[in-house]
Amino acid sequence: MNRLFTLPRVSLATVPTPLQPAPRLSDTLGVEVWLKRDDLTGLGLGGNKARGLEYLIGDALAQGCDCLVTGAGPQSNWAMLAALAARRTGLDPHLVFYGSPGAGPATGNLLLDELIGAEVHYTGDSDRSSVDRVIDAVAEKLRVMGRRPYRLPRGGATGLGATGYLRASLELSEQLLGAGLSPSQLWLATGSCGTQAGLVAGARWLAAPYEVVGVSVSRPAAECVRRVDSLANDVAALLDLPCVPGEITVLSGHIGPGYGIPSDEGDAATRLVAQTEGVFLDPVFAAKAMGALVRRAREKPLVGPVVFLVSGGAPTLFAGRASTSRGAAALEAAL
Repeated sequence: MNRLFTLPRVSLATVPTPLQPAPRLSDTLGVEVWLKRDDLTGLGLGGNKARGLEYLIGDALAQGCDCLVTGAGPQSNWAMLAALAARRTGLDPHLVFYGSPGAGPATGNLLLDELIGAEVHYTGDSDRSSVDRVIDAVAEKLRVMGRRPYRLPRGGATGLGATGYLRASLELSEQLLGAGLSPSQLWLATGSCGTQAGLVAGARWLAAPYEVVGVSVSRPAAECVRRVDSLANDVAALLDLPCVPGEITVLSGHIGPGYGIPSDEGDAATRLVAQTEGVFLDPVFAAKAMGALVRRAREKPLVGPVVFLVSGGAPTLFAGRASTSRGAAALEAAL
């Protein structure tokens, strides 16, 4: 336990984030729903990545690094927040995006990357995995130039990054106790798997009453299960906690037309939550996870209460979509 509080960490997130009842949404779905508002973490326009970045940037500074190299897709929430965290702590941000520069003015997160002044590199390859190779190449080039780069994988999905959500589990536990709640499930979108891994590690450690339910938005569910379990074990090892075995729940069938492309189900969920609770969900992650929750609630009764993690990503709402009412509209991929 002490290890959690002795790891290098910088303060980036405004916490605790609110745990709010969603009464009108609950009435619609027939199950009591509460929203954990991690879209309000306060770094930039908010988002879940701020929690992991506290530990990752803390580690970079402890190692004496002077720049950060990471990447994802051109509309990546992760990349933008990583660049912003770097700037806030005196590190120069380098971002690697797959594909090639688009025509026309930048929108969404890419516009914010420009405002931050991040150095952007494109792989010229539409394959997402090309980012990993070029991150290594950019980091090596910076080393040759005498710089001290801190390299991070897509999504910051490491045991250290996932530690941010083990810490969030403590925060949530206190809020649930204060509200007199014992939820059956905690729902969230699962992409690079670090957020779910931290929550799973926290739930295992605290013997939490809820099941952590991830909704895959980017990769096969079986791959997510393996990644979540591995990262959760990494968190436990890092913090000298017992590795408690347990089932990992990741739902498939909600990616829609493809990763990074809004779905009709997700768009309907976005409108529902906006019109009932005044909360906006991003189209790539939280919207699809809420779509899954809506579908599950309508197919068979859910035992409540349930908590839904609003993970942020507001800039992708302004990423040049042709329409907010059709899930098949093109949207550049995000992590």
